[in-house]
Amino acid sequence: MIVFQKIRWRNFLSTGNNFTEVNFRSAPTTLIVGANGAGKSTILDALTFVLYNKPFRRINKGQLINSVNEKDCVVEIEFDINDRSYKVIRGIKPNVFEIHCNGEVWNRESSAVDQQKHLEETILKLNYKSFTQTVILGSATFVPFMQLSSSNRRDIVEDLLDIKIFSGMGNLLKNRIRQATQDIRELSLQKDMVEEKISMQKNFIRDLDKRGKENIEDKKTKIESLSLDITNLMGDNRNYNENITDVYQPQLQELSDPTKSLRRMNGVKSKLEQKIQNITKEHRFFKDNSVCPTCGQDIEEQFRVNKVGEIENQVQEINTAYKALKKTITAEQDREKEFAQLSRLITDATYDISINNTKIAEYQKQTRSLESEIQKIASQIANRNSERDALKQLEKELKSVEKDKSEQTESISYLDFAHSLMKDSGVKSKIIKRYLPVMNKQINTYLQQMDFYINFTLDEEFKENIKSPIHENFSYDSFSEGEKMRIDLALLFTWRDIARMKNSSSTNLLILDEIFDSSLDGTGTDEFTKIVRYAIKDANVFIISHNTQDLQDKFDNMITFSKVNGFSKTS
Repeated sequence: MIVFQKIRWRNFLSTGNNFTEVNFRSAPTTLIVGANGAGKSTILDALTFVLYNKPFRRINKGQLINSVNEKDCVVEIEFDINDRSYKVIRGIKPNVFEIHCNGEVWNRESSAVDQQKHLEETILKLNYKSFTQTVILGSATFVPFMQLSSSNRRDIVEDLLDIKIFSGMGNLLKNRIRQATQDIRELSLQKDMVEEKISMQKNFIRDLDKRGKENIEDKKTKIESLSLDITNLMGDNRNYNENITDVYQPQLQELSDPTKSLRRMNGVKSKLEQKIQNITKEHRFFKDNSVCPTCGQDIEEQFRVNKVGEIENQVQEINTAYKALKKTITAEQDREKEFAQLSRLITDATYDISINNTKIAEYQKQTRSLESEIQKIASQIANRNSERDALKQLEKELKSVEKDKSEQTESISYLDFAHSLMKDSGVKSKIIKRYLPVMNKQINTYLQQMDFYINFTLDEEFKENIKSPIHENFSYDSFSEGEKMRIDLALLFTWRDIARMKNSSSTNLLILDEIFDSSLDGTGTDEFTKIVRYAIKDANVFIISHNTQDLQDKFDNMITFSKVNGFSKTS
């Protein structure tokens, strides 16, 4: 059971820099009163903020800081659970979140998220939704149980009965089923792969000898063909080399290179041609002219005749030399052609030798590769036992995969069964069925204490079944607001009793904020206070109300909130 001791706050909403403190254990019943805006509902926001990091009312978290002081907003709460004393401190500007247990701070190194999870799930064992259905109820946010959806009704009851763990277990089992199903798919693929490997290995072993020998013979045939090609190419190269060495090169040496002499002869030829041209011009001058065209003097006839005869003799000699030179040039040109032809023959033969050498190198490479393959195949044939060992290993692997698949399949059947138990219709349903009679009995006990004599029961879907001495069937919506209030109170008090029985979220604290003010008449007020005082066991009840005249003398203690200089104060 959670026994709340006290809470205090400062710079929170309208509260100033001085702490406002409320002792939860000061009296069994306490009435909280005050004018609108005095801050009497602040206790609700302070309580949920310090425990769940969010206000009870629809207020932005940043607006919780007092607007005047604007810093040092802090709320502290103290409570006991069994033999442990706890203190939770939460603040804004600066941000503070500390959980103290028996005077020591819990795990300072953990994140705020982890601390909050630890507080709710391990210490309080009460989430915000259940807290606001069983501990504090405010008119602004409170939705009566009967006005909740069926799923939300179930969530509230599951929290009270501490059976939501089965939902978590169901999710874990669902994830395990999903993973196991994926594992089976992967194992099936693995099994198919291993079976394919086994088939291939069997075919390999079966055809190893036959295919190996055939392959070796085929490769030997290729090697013989390549060897023959290499021999022929080498023979061709020998012939090429013999022609170059014995025929072409001796002839080439005999001829020498006529290029230089031919170039020289052509130069002499050009000079002779120029000389012939000059002499011919001179001959024509002396033959055609008797007077010097330059000075105008007569040329002596005998001189002219002698000169013409001299020139003609020179022309004859030069022509004879020119003809002889042309003949020699022609012979040299023929020799040059022969030289060039021999050079081409040597070049072509050398090229053919190079091509043949490339082919020989390639054929030799192919031969070495074929010989290596023959050795490999021969080794495989010689090592047939190792291939059989490999087959046995694959067959062993297949058995292992089949075993794993069988185990996973069996595991899924167990997981499916366990998952079915974790569903709403499983274990949770049986637990709810067990507690339903107790719930219904308590509900009707509280209704009778409020002089409301109807038979109100909830089914497994938490739908109401209402009977009265006058009418057989009613629904919650059939009643007046005052009658609905009595049903809501009966349900509220029942949930607290169930929590105490289960020790899941039982607390000493109950705070009601103006929830039933509009529905309470004089009789209802008396019935309500009677239940609060006598029917609720081991509780400290706080009622926030405007109805001070009807309620003031019916409570053990009263706290009055007021505004002084803009700050909320208590008295």
